[in-house]
Amino acid sequence: MLFYRFFICWVFLLKEWHVSFIVPNIALRLENLALKSQLMKEMEKQKIYKLPKRQQNIVFKQLWVILSKVLPNWKDVLFVVQPETVIRWHRTAFKIYWRRKSRKMGRPRIPKETIELIRKLHDDNLHASPEKLHEQLKLKGVVNPPAPNTIAKYIKEINNKPKPPTAKQKQSWRTFLNNHSDVTWAVDFFTIPTFNFKILHVLVIVHHQTRCIVHFNVTTNPDAVWVVQQFRNATPYGEVPKYLIHDNDPLFRANKFQRFLQTSGIQSKKTAYKSPWQNAYAERAIGTLKRECTDHIIPINEKHIHNLLYDYIHNYYNTNRPHQGLNNQTPIPTPTHLPVNAEDVKLKATSVMNGLYHTYKRVA
Repeated sequence: MLFYRFFICWVFLLKEWHVSFIVPNIALRLENLALKSQLMKEMEKQKIYKLPKRQQNIVFKQLWVILSKVLPNWKDVLFVVQPETVIRWHRTAFKIYWRRKSRKMGRPRIPKETIELIRKLHDDNLHASPEKLHEQLKLKGVVNPPAPNTIAKYIKEINNKPKPPTAKQKQSWRTFLNNHSDVTWAVDFFTIPTFNFKILHVLVIVHHQTRCIVHFNVTTNPDAVWVVQQFRNATPYGEVPKYLIHDNDPLFRANKFQRFLQTSGIQSKKTAYKSPWQNAYAERAIGTLKRECTDHIIPINEKHIHNLLYDYIHNYYNTNRPHQGLNNQTPIPTPTHLPVNAEDVKLKATSVMNGLYHTYKRVA
């Protein structure tokens, strides 16, 4: 007990000594630090002392915010900026601090299992309100079920997502394509990066019944006028399709292109939003062009890729590449031969795309 009292006395003595001796020294050092910081600020302006500007500003602001709290006469030793500026710095730092701290607060996250259960109940009961789903969760013994407003948020996320097509919708679209395949074309774009990282746009037009690529062209800056001209080139003698399937690309929905289709007697069939399966023939043709042609080359410019695509499409894809959808026939029919034994077959090879592919002609 005596030792404890002795210790308390020494604490009070040290506290008084700290107040009388240590504090003035600290205050003096803080004043020196404040003056030196302002001197460095002026040297930075005069380009005598070099320091990254952003780093220097942040350090200077933080230092003076701290000095304003621990140095009694900090306003008397401040010359570079106004005291109101330092107060504004402190308020800004206060807002940033609480903004970051608030991110970790708020309502607790809902477990993933609960969200999946809400979605399952909603899928099974599409017309049930959030209140009914909340009551259903309570009835099934779910601990702390989400409030109806929270359930409504997840239901809204589900309803905003594009719903996948039903089997009936797919069947009706497939029936339409099968019944009008001979008078239907499909069109779409795909892009290719060049050697110097420019983007080339390739337009592809496919005939549904034959899978033949009717027309293609390459450009760096496609617009509606260019697209209309490509369709004029694809139909030089007025042999136009009855239907044209395309996606919601702004070039295809442009007034100039739509007017051209109307005057040409072509009915525009736009696919649904995020439904590439409705334009499957064009998507499949583009996928084949990428896998078998453009993925194996680095085009130098527009002319380079145009020549390679022309060689591939007209000398291989349309005339010599069999398609499963055509019972292993080619889009442009090739001559048929009588079946013979393999040892009696003699073939003459012709290179396509500088030897990347070969076409074969049967010789006697």
